[in-house]
Amino acid sequence: MSARHFLAIADVPADQIVRLLDRAVELKRTRRSGLLPLRGRSLVQIFEKPSLRTRLSFDIAMSELGGHSSYLSPAEVGLGRRESVADVARVVARMVDAVVLRTYAHETIEEFARHSAIPVVNGLSDLEHPCQALADVLTVLERKGLKGVTAAYVGDGNNVAHSFMLCAAKAGLSVRVASPAGYEPQQRFIELAREAAGSSGARIEIGNDAVAAVDGADVVYTYAWTSMGQEAEYERRRRAFQGFQVNASLLARAKPDAIVMHDLPAHRGEEVTDEVIDGDQSAVFEQAENRLHAQKAVLCWLLGEKPT
Repeated sequence: MSARHFLAIADVPADQIVRLLDRAVELKRTRRSGLLPLRGRSLVQIFEKPSLRTRLSFDIAMSELGGHSSYLSPAEVGLGRRESVADVARVVARMVDAVVLRTYAHETIEEFARHSAIPVVNGLSDLEHPCQALADVLTVLERKGLKGVTAAYVGDGNNVAHSFMLCAAKAGLSVRVASPAGYEPQQRFIELAREAAGSSGARIEIGNDAVAAVDGADVVYTYAWTSMGQEAEYERRRRAFQGFQVNASLLARAKPDAIVMHDLPAHRGEEVTDEVIDGDQSAVFEQAENRLHAQKAVLCWLLGEKPT
């Protein structure tokens, strides 16, 4: 039997997304219970990009679930350079129970998974960030519920937007995306999200007007205008994204009790202001914590714990 992977929200059925959210809620509630469902299991994290939340949350998740986590830096592995992706996958599968990959190219994760006899988790790629999306929707679920709730995503239609749209649509959360012209999510992800929304009752709207997207929203979500690997585009992006900053004026267009989200790291003073990210409506640091609980649910699912 081939290993079960968590490479993209696009590949995970809607009913499994709902089960993962439910399991994350349960694991968060019982965090100090002493239960160790992954006792004796092992995880390795292989990263091409630096990380705070992804690495720390998986380390702590495995520890609290009774398992062990190891980390291999870019210099130690050199995926596809020092050693082929296929060879690394085959070696790792003989020593550990699961792998988290954080790469520049989604194709690297897909190639690794093809040669892996153990579960592979996408810790971030250029196309999707599924672990982040699960934590994002978990945060909305806890603070607002999902049905009848609308989240405005203001910013680049990138990997984070792709996964958030898809995860939200499958769980029943409506999303309005506002990006500058030319920076919208890829069309195939829009189509996948709208297809999923048709089954869940959610709505997916794509536009170029930040004010219209935020107007009456329950959640306002933003993300860095320039991500890792896009540094050469900084000035062009900074000009393109003027008018898309989540500040007090834009937030005032949302519902009075709307929450603010950002997947971090934040470029304060660019896509979000200090008064917003540090304000009373901010759920940003709860969102960061929820990476731990969402990833626990993913690990339990992939490593054999039966879904509840």
